[in-house]
Amino acid sequence: MRAAVRHSAAGASAAALLLTTLAAAPAGSATGGPGAAGPPSRPAAELRGTAVAAARAGAAGIEFGRCSEAQDMPGSMQCGTVTVPLDYARPDGRKIRLTVSRVRATQRDPLNSKRKVPRQGALVFNPGGPGSSGFYFPLMGLMPEWKRLAAAYDLVGYAPRGVGRSAPLSCQDPKRYFKGPSPAPTHPSESYKRERIARARAYARGCAERNGSALRHYHSLNNARDLDVLRAALGESRLTFMGASYGTYFGALYAAMFPSHVRRMVFDSPVNPDPERIWYRNNLAQSAAFEDRWTDFREWIARHDNVYGLGNTAAKVLRSYERARARLSAEPAGGEVGPGQLQGAFLQAGYYDDFWPLRAEALSAYLEGDPQLLVDVAGPVREAAAEAENSAAVYSAVECNDAPWPRDWRVWDRDNTRLARAAPFETWDNVWANLPCAYWPAPPQRVLDVRTGPGELPPLLILSAERDAAAPYEGALELHRRLAGSVLVTERDAGSHGVAGGPNRCVNAYLEAYLLEGRTPGRRAACAGRAEPVPSPSE
Repeated sequence: MRAAVRHSAAGASAAALLLTTLAAAPAGSATGGPGAAGPPSRPAAELRGTAVAAARAGAAGIEFGRCSEAQDMPGSMQCGTVTVPLDYARPDGRKIRLTVSRVRATQRDPLNSKRKVPRQGALVFNPGGPGSSGFYFPLMGLMPEWKRLAAAYDLVGYAPRGVGRSAPLSCQDPKRYFKGPSPAPTHPSESYKRERIARARAYARGCAERNGSALRHYHSLNNARDLDVLRAALGESRLTFMGASYGTYFGALYAAMFPSHVRRMVFDSPVNPDPERIWYRNNLAQSAAFEDRWTDFREWIARHDNVYGLGNTAAKVLRSYERARARLSAEPAGGEVGPGQLQGAFLQAGYYDDFWPLRAEALSAYLEGDPQLLVDVAGPVREAAAEAENSAAVYSAVECNDAPWPRDWRVWDRDNTRLARAAPFETWDNVWANLPCAYWPAPPQRVLDVRTGPGELPPLLILSAERDAAAPYEGALELHRRLAGSVLVTERDAGSHGVAGGPNRCVNAYLEAYLLEGRTPGRRAACAGRAEPVPSPSE
């Protein structure tokens, strides 16, 4: 049986929503209303287009039904789509559909199954990226840490524009995405730099050729507008949202653009929203922060030298790692894992310390003569090539479209050569991931200055780990300063990227108190970091 989420009195709701959104236009913005001189500005047209699209989505709702067999979802999960304009300045033009997933609130207290809890509406989640999908988020309700939230909220996930089945982007043939073993020089030669410049130019050109004029419409401002259309389609007058990593950026844009539509928002591991940092300087800061996390990881390995035998100091562990790099450069493991793949696997350990034991074990086994575990950990998963290529294409489109990037290679070369002297681990790999933005064919968007005054928003919750490398802690401090009335909870001496609903009970208590009761601890609070991972000895 197919169910639909709809507004009551859909026609009246649509008209009210249109008037409310137009009334929320920033002071001094062009509205193009009666008496306006000349055609409306593009921001005003996009504002009106968002109101029109939200009104239509509110009237139509989302027809949730069984997920397709290909998605192989549990019966409790329902799937549907919401229609949004490709270009919000032209709401009657080309449309795209975003895939949406939902698990209804159980309304049963996990501590007392006989006690029914009140439903609080929909909790919408985005995991970041750009390029990641939140489609499977509703299944988190099966985890013990999420059961209380799943009792009160419909858990809603979706694939943002460009991702997965939501008008997917592609910049190259997925069959060519995994290119086999690759180098990862920490101090690249001039000839290698020229090779990577040529590849970046070709990649940007491929994005333009494969997507045409639509490419320019994949950016964070439109992701925020899409979120408001999704809110309306779900029948929610105000949004309850949790964003992680990049999801905090367009979530913050949403809060600044649609403050009257905000109910509760959680920003988990936020990126720095300062317009001067989007995105070039944020990537420089990220490279510097990963050097510290790489040191954390090596120090942990050194403390467990009796297990891994990679050295009893961080410096000795680094020598073991460099020895593996040299050996992989001469002969890739399994014909597929070179220094680049090794670096990628160990970069993942900078995101999540749960990854530390397996990667340390793989490095140890490889240096002892058994490469198989390293191949399993670091080798390409070719079955996922299309998904990986799509994610990379969306990442490039959003970050390149969002803001101006240096167009002169000499700027990149100067800044990163200097940075790599102190932070060699990720610096150049980060450059190659973002260099297509130097040659991007679409014009950049205006960068919104995220800033709200007292009383403009309800309290918002910010969660951050103090040693997060993917989204350095200074970003959480900056977001906290910019969103008046926000509350910052810090996980001390911890560095995993994403802290909500994880193993830290203190963090989860603040999260539940906020989402279930609207309670916050004041301006700031802190939680002790989680326990270090337990080493896993090789068998």
